[in-house]
Amino acid sequence: MAKVTRELLDATSYFPAVRVVLQRVSEARVTIDGRIAGAIGTGFVVLVAFTSTDTADQGAWMAEKIAGLRLFGDGEGKMNLDIGAVGGAVLVVSQFTLYGDAAKGRRPSFIAAARPEVAIPLYEAFLAALRAAGLSVASGEFGADMQVSLVNDGPVTLILDRDAA
Repeated sequence: MAKVTRELLDATSYFPAVRVVLQRVSEARVTIDGRIAGAIGTGFVVLVAFTSTDTADQGAWMAEKIAGLRLFGDGEGKMNLDIGAVGGAVLVVSQFTLYGDAAKGRRPSFIAAARPEVAIPLYEAFLAALRAAGLSVASGEFGADMQVSLVNDGPVTLILDRDAA
């Protein structure tokens, strides 16, 4: 277990919990060691990171939020349709670097990111919550060196955070 230090307390209180960067895409894939680990057509690429204080409930809230976001065009071209309405899918990639803090120096600190023993169960619960919300889900592999290819549609990109509630 990580030693709780003042730096860790400051880092986790500064950053909101469960951080997502979501991009609307027309297609995307993640490759690991030359093999395609996950691929989707229309949908969202979701880069996700967790802090050491996150809970599965926060991840479930985020999954529901993602499932309900109306970011796809209707017949009039307005963003009124959610991912389910367009038959879209989600490609989820774990990315602890979303909690990089470059405020001091030139090398980012990642102290606010959850350690793997905390983050892996949260990541798996997040994937399960997305599936429970009725979404088709593809994913990379936690901790792997991944190459992510995507065609950003719009572009539409959101940064979503979920604090403890």
